[in-house]
Amino acid sequence: MELKGLILSGGTGSRLRPITHTSAKQLVPVANKPVLYYGIEALRNAGISDIGIVVGETAPEIEAAVGDGSNWDVNITYIPQEAPLGLAHAVLTAEDFLGDSSFVMYLGDNLLRDGIEELVESFVSNSPDALILLQEVPNPESYGVAECEGSEVRRLVEKPKDPRSNLALVGIYMFTPEIFQCAREIKPSARGELEITDAIQCLIDQGRRVESHVVQGWWKDTGKLEDMLEANRLILDALEGDIRGKVESSEIHGRVVIEDGARVSDCTIRGPVIIGENAYVHDSYIGPYTSIYYDSEVGNSEIEHSIILEQSKVIDLRGRMEGSLIGKNVQIIRLEQRPRAYRFMVGDNSWIGII
Repeated sequence: MELKGLILSGGTGSRLRPITHTSAKQLVPVANKPVLYYGIEALRNAGISDIGIVVGETAPEIEAAVGDGSNWDVNITYIPQEAPLGLAHAVLTAEDFLGDSSFVMYLGDNLLRDGIEELVESFVSNSPDALILLQEVPNPESYGVAECEGSEVRRLVEKPKDPRSNLALVGIYMFTPEIFQCAREIKPSARGELEITDAIQCLIDQGRRVESHVVQGWWKDTGKLEDMLEANRLILDALEGDIRGKVESSEIHGRVVIEDGARVSDCTIRGPVIIGENAYVHDSYIGPYTSIYYDSEVGNSEIEHSIILEQSKVIDLRGRMEGSLIGKNVQIIRLEQRPRAYRFMVGDNSWIGII
């Protein structure tokens, strides 16, 4: 059985604003790699080379970043979705691309540590009508929740007020073409979306076999700031040191990546840290779990557990920056002019802590 891949990248990213006012949430980098790239790599590593990406209003940006898929030796097809009307709606939107193939559906802002190779093999060998990934969570009322007997799924509920299980759906699913008919039969939910949980429940109600796999490694939905920072931490924890840039008069401790063209001078760097191409970091302390993307500058500052996007500057901070996500082409600098005053130009839905 040859599977196709379907990556959903049509969401608006409202929980990551203001970053996503100007950038697709799937392209925000984790450990200096756009989140979407991890999904493409997971599908490719599982032997899937024909991948459709469902796109919405950020389609031009995603197409520019991903191209035709040749960087990953896969073929990419872009599938426009009129509006983010639910995961089951996205499946129907992709029906012409998917045809009569079974497929893996991967939410474009999700990260799964252990990949999906073994899960794809299990799906192919056991031939269920659907295979869903689950993980135990402390707050199941915030997720789609599965009730199971053994590995077979008996009931799915979207964001239940009184959960009967703590097994939440991970944003990766495997389906046969049977899912299309069920996606057509269901009605929009209270929030006006065609829910994939309702479509899978339809399969169950029709006597189809829906199997589950409980993920033991970590999984992250990177839709919120705290989850993005946690995903950055988890990926950096597996980092191997690799210094390709130029280091002068600096102390490097632990696992640190300094990419081509980057310069580090008069700094203390405590890994895991990644500093991107052509970045310039000087007279600073960079602490664990920090990612600095390409063409950025950090000077005379202390930063840890943070993500700085491309072409940004952080200069002359008097306190330590931590737990922060700085967008692209941002400048955070100290002004010595008189009279002394704070000066901000801040977009919608921003958050600033002052010390």
